Amino acid sequence: MKRFEYQIITYPVDKKTSLIAMQDDLNTRGRDGWEVVSVSTSEFAHLGHTAFLKREIAEGAGAN
Repeated sequence: MKRFEYQIITYPVDKKTSLIAMQDDLNTRGRDGWEVVSVSTSEFAHLGHTAFLKREIAEGAGAN
């Protein structure tokens, strides 16, 4: 049976955070085997974006 581990990452909206920076971070995580499965965006109070990622755990390996 396949097993997965998950990460939840929040990208707040502010002048220092851009979509390019978010893309760069997600590409870096993608090279480590992480896959974005969902993104939630909240414009209410300018909270930002939350990305939900997963990657398969190799047989015999534990989750980090």
